[in-house]
Amino acid sequence: MSHDVLEILEQDKKHDETEVGNYFVANYPPFSYWDAETAKTVRGLLDQPQKPGVPLGVYFHVPFCRKRCHFCYFRVYTDKNADEIKRYLDAGIAEFEIYARSPLIRGRKPQFVYFGGGTPSYLSVSQLKSLTDRMKALLPWDEVEEVAFEAEPGTLTEAKLSAIREIGVTRLSLGVENFDSHILEINGRAHRTDEIYRAYNFARSIGFPQINIDLISGMVEETEENWRENVRKTIELQPDSVTIYQMEVPYNTGIYKDMKAEGKLTAPVANWHTKRAWVDYAFSEMEKVGYTVTSGYTAVRDPQKTKFIYRDALWSGADLIGLGVASFSHIAGTHFQNINEFSQYLEAIQAGELPISRAMTTTEEERMIREFILQMKLGRVSLQYFRDKFSVNVAERFSQQFDDLRARNLLTTQGDWLVLTREALLKVDTLLHAFFLPQHRGPRYV
Repeated sequence: MSHDVLEILEQDKKHDETEVGNYFVANYPPFSYWDAETAKTVRGLLDQPQKPGVPLGVYFHVPFCRKRCHFCYFRVYTDKNADEIKRYLDAGIAEFEIYARSPLIRGRKPQFVYFGGGTPSYLSVSQLKSLTDRMKALLPWDEVEEVAFEAEPGTLTEAKLSAIREIGVTRLSLGVENFDSHILEINGRAHRTDEIYRAYNFARSIGFPQINIDLISGMVEETEENWRENVRKTIELQPDSVTIYQMEVPYNTGIYKDMKAEGKLTAPVANWHTKRAWVDYAFSEMEKVGYTVTSGYTAVRDPQKTKFIYRDALWSGADLIGLGVASFSHIAGTHFQNINEFSQYLEAIQAGELPISRAMTTTEEERMIREFILQMKLGRVSLQYFRDKFSVNVAERFSQQFDDLRARNLLTTQGDWLVLTREALLKVDTLLHAFFLPQHRGPRYV
């Protein structure tokens, strides 16, 4: 067994308790290797000619919330007035105009659009209609395959849900997290149980093609009994898809601030073994009623009808324009992130600049590894895909890592496919570091 995998086994044992830091592997190479100097080169990328066949997506970050959840690590604001929100939305459109007029983007039609947050459903009906009308005028949505929209149940009135459907949203993702009002309250969520049912039932009645429910395993004071009730209530609603995240406690969260003040190293949430067991229980119960597990975080009711275009396109190298404060983009092999301060973001846009704080231009090998580790999260990776796209035999390139995973009964080969076992899928993020290039294995958190 290799030193790398032995080290991972030791990490699993040592770090079963939930400690501070990011667990979820969202991208590669790790963000800590992105830099301000490379950020200066992004504007020049937009003068490149277009490369046929590369899908394009647009992400708009809406950083406003009624409350900040105690576990939230995103850039969000709970203190902005109507004038500040208007200025922010105007700035997002001005940023979009820079991209839409560039040689690399001009005339391309998005395959997918995603509104994330924060809370996109915090916006008023008139704000939503104005924002999306202006976006469509810059890059038309007539060929879009998915418009995804994150929503906090307590912000959803019937009028707002109708407007969200009318602007073209195809996948409504409800941030339920837990069905118990007490647990929602002590974790800092703004909504309560009755608001979940009210929003879900009306959304279902007006015909959203896909309704997704988000859950989190391991919230503060969550018990096994509560978790089983969450699973039962979710199945009872029969959403088209369910996304389950395992609670982590990054450094800029309210939970961490409390831990630091009290001198604690371990977070007051379930340990990793428990969280994985709860997700396994949820997946097993959902499979009993016909759901299919399609990633380490996702179960869908009908895999033929229900897709995650945003996820699958990004994990296969699509270009992404990220708009708004702290947004992430990926264009022509370069990753970059926007300025994460509200006023500085507005100032950069007012000056006619792209508001980028850090970036990294990747090599062909890094792009191959990125797509490989992200697709591992799906639980199945096609060997032929990497032969065709990168001229790489990943079975040989990562033979040592695969041998180690097979020895631990975490991986099998089924024809052209590498397939993770359920045990592996439930802790897939801990396994991915073994596939990083040596120079990128330094930081524990990515």
